[in-house]
Amino acid sequence: MFLGAILEQLGDRSFGWAILLSCLINLLPLPPGATLITAIPLLIFCGQLSLGFSSVRLPKRIARIRIPLEAMRRNVLRLRPVSRRLERIARPRLPAVFHPKREQFIGCLLFLVSLALFVPLPLSGWFPAIALFVASIGLVERDGIIVLAGVCAGVFSIALTAFVAASILIGANSLLH
Repeated sequence: MFLGAILEQLGDRSFGWAILLSCLINLLPLPPGATLITAIPLLIFCGQLSLGFSSVRLPKRIARIRIPLEAMRRNVLRLRPVSRRLERIARPRLPAVFHPKREQFIGCLLFLVSLALFVPLPLSGWFPAIALFVASIGLVERDGIIVLAGVCAGVFSIALTAFVAASILIGANSLLH
């Protein structure tokens, strides 16, 4: 089965899955500046969500990647213990969050969080990635409460990124004068 077909079949939940998998990469201990590359898919997925796309759209070359069904089945079974724990917490709640216009607004906010992740500042990358991860779980499970928790954490991470950037600028300015 092709990757593009899998995401298309997931429909609006494809955004949650795409963001979730992209966040996992950003939660790994990576060298400084790696987020300049690893945040690009998040910017694309969140941008598509904010534009009101019905599912994630990938470039044709990536969409044509073949995923062997047996390998996909094995990976899903391996994730079963984790997914069972998440399903105890996350469940469809607060459906008003998923109204198309509100979902686009959430996509805009998540895009801003992705921008905060994209900025290569020390000690500021994990917070946006965690916020996006939480929001993506809410998108997958259609849990408006978890999505709002992720968005609130995202707003905090944007403020933290702005604070770190301002501190660096103030410190650099004081060294120069």
